[in-house]
Amino acid sequence: MTTHTPKTSRVLISGHVQGVAFRYWTEQEAAARGLVGWVRNLYDGRVEAVFQGPEDAVEAMIAACYQGPRLARVEAVAVEEIAPIEAGGFAVLPSAPGP
Repeated sequence: MTTHTPKTSRVLISGHVQGVAFRYWTEQEAAARGLVGWVRNLYDGRVEAVFQGPEDAVEAMIAACYQGPRLARVEAVAVEEIAPIEAGGFAVLPSAPGP
């Protein structure tokens, strides 16, 4: 039996991405792809998300973030690979505090 290490990516989405249901859209899209992780608003107007799961599903979710929900206007998506996280599902977290 082959064991696959899940891919874990931290994603920062910039543009008009708050107040347009981006976090809830992300939660639905990630869950549909079988991903675990979380999403939250940042104080500077960006959305931050962590996606973990099979590489193809993570890559598909990142690609979807370039579009986002209907009312979003995504300007940039920054991605970095990070160490695996402990998560049992996908969560919408409270907004991150400012500096």
